[in-house]
Amino acid sequence: MPARHFLQSWKNTVLSQSPTSILVISGHWETKYPTVSVVQRNQTIHDFYGFPDRMYKLEYPAPGAPELAKRVKELLMSSGFKRVDEDRKRGLDHGAWVPLMLMYPEADIPVCQLSLQLDKDATYHYNIGKALATLKDEGVLIIGSGSATHNLRSLGPRKGSVASWALEFDTWLKDSLLEGRYEDVNHYE
Repeated sequence: MPARHFLQSWKNTVLSQSPTSILVISGHWETKYPTVSVVQRNQTIHDFYGFPDRMYKLEYPAPGAPELAKRVKELLMSSGFKRVDEDRKRGLDHGAWVPLMLMYPEADIPVCQLSLQLDKDATYHYNIGKALATLKDEGVLIIGSGSATHNLRSLGPRKGSVASWALEFDTWLKDSLLEGRYEDVNHYE
């Protein structure tokens, strides 16, 4: 699995210095308003079904990142987002802990999550990214987790090949981003 090997080699090949904290924006947490997780210790959420029992025993008890959550909220509010909520109970969903378990298996880097708003368009989420971009200069690793196409019911059982429509969209998305065509991506529909 290329993704697994890439994530496992992350800290040796992509980012040699560990981040001070990690912000994960996962496609598996949707709220009406942007919401940050503000916890001292993250619980592992097993928000999936139909997998082998061993998957439900995996834990990723990374420390929370309440200071990062506060900074995320501050940056979003100062960029014009009128409401940013806090969730003081939510742990890490599998869109966060699965890649992190491969990237930083020690679970020793503080992590918080930021939710998505499904009723908002791509430009809205692009503007969230712009508002948070300065975090990278503060030592924060920002991870957008989830696939560009992730409807398992539509994709069907794994047969070793990617659906042609999914591959076509992924290729278009990659090319658009690499060519700096952000407006095209913001209006992908």
